[in-house]
Parts: sequence; C-alpha cells; structure tokens
Amino acid sequence: MILTIASHELRRLFLSPLAWVTLAVTQILLGYMFLAQVSYFKQLQPQLMGMPEAPGVTEVVAMPMFQNAAVIMLLIAPLMTMRLIADERRSRTLALLFSAPLSMTEIVLGKYLGTLIFFAIMALLLLLMPLSLLFGGPLDLGLLVSGALGLSLLLASFTAIGLFLSSLTQQAIVAATGSFGVLLLLWIIDWIGSSGVLEKGSEIFTYLSLLHHYQALVEGQFNSSDIIYYLLIVTTFLVLSIRRLDSDRLY
Repeated sequence: MILTIASHELRRLFLSPLAWVTLAVTQILLGYMFLAQVSYFKQLQPQLMGMPEAPGVTEVVAMPMFQNAAVIMLLIAPLMTMRLIADERRSRTLALLFSAPLSMTEIVLGKYLGTLIFFAIMALLLLLMPLSLLFGGPLDLGLLVSGALGLSLLLASFTAIGLFLSSLTQQAIVAATGSFGVLLLLWIIDWIGSSGVLEKGSEIFTYLSLLHHYQALVEGQFNSSDIIYYLLIVTTFLVLSIRRLDSDRLY
C-alpha cells in the first residue's frame, strides 16, 4: 500500500503544472551555473597547471554546483511539500484516508516516498551535468558520490520536515511558509555556534545545522555522524507526522 500511495502522489505531482515548472526552472538555473563554472575552470586552467596540488574539474565545477543546488532546493522543497497533507485536510478527503484500511504509517510513508522520488529525479538530472564532463577527462568519482549522497540526504530531510509542517494546517501557504522558516533556521543555526556569541552549547547549534553536515559531505569528508544526523532528522519528522495524523483520527 505504501508503493500505491507513493505512485498516486507522484502522479498527482506531475499532473500539476507546478512540478513541471519547478523542474524546468531548476534545470535552467543549475544548467546556467554549471556552464558558468565550466567557463571559469577553463579560464583558471593555465594557472592550475603550475600548481603542485591543484584542484581538479570536480572541485572547481561539480562541488560548487552541489552547493548552489542545496540553496535552490531549500527554496523549492516547501512549495513541493506544502500540499501533501494540507490539501487533504482542506478538501476534507483526509477523512476518506482515515476510513480506508490503511495505517497512519502507510499514509505518511507513501506520501513521503512519492515526493522523495520527485526530488530524486531532480537530483539525477543534476548529477548528469557533472557526469557529462567524463567525455572530456577524468573526474574524482569518490568526491562526486559524496556530494550526491549529501544532496540526497539533504532532500530527504527537506521532504520529511515539509511533510510534517503540512500535517499541521489546512492552508498550503501556511505550510510552505512554516517549512521554509524551519529549514532556514536549521540551515543557518551553526552561525550561532561559529560566531562565538555563546561560549557554552555552541557545539549543539553546530551539530543541528543542516549546512554543517552537508558542507562536510560536499568536501568529501565522509563521516558516519553526518549520515546518522540526517537519518535522525528524517525519522523524527516522519514520526511526528504519524503522531499528528493519529491524533486527527482520534479526534
């Protein structure tokens, strides 16, 4: 049933012009940034040839694109997740889901998986850009895999947070605004830790930052604590979404 709900959610996304416009605009923006980085690398190449440990095309072209993609996804994720539960509640079809022989876990995971597949398609299209550079020379595939893994985990976290915020209201705009606020807070919260404003507890703020863990993976620093962090974020917000729907069913 989870796969059935996921396929229905994915189909509903692609029936909406918002999904197609989002895909088109994202690819245009990232494609432009990718070509700009390639042009910058070509200009920089004569200088890099004289350096003993010069960064390669992966570091100069692919990794900045992953960083730009993360910021763009931060803006897009609230728009793509705002209707997941809020629209069901507003149109009063949530009661139909409750009456179906489905558990709250199946409903939440199905909607989550369907939206995550959409983001996976976006990430795959993004990954094809740096992979196209293989026709011109070698790439640091290990660094590329680390960046792709970081982006995938980041999108999984964005989707889980957006799903939970959507479960709290029947207004999609409120859900989108709330999701963006939470994501932005988790994105910049490490500034408190790095600014030195707080002498105690700064490590906690740094650890809670989505950017801090993502930046490590983009730089090729594969650490199990970063993976665990994202898994905890996803699990926490999915459980909160399930509990929220459980409370709706009871009352």
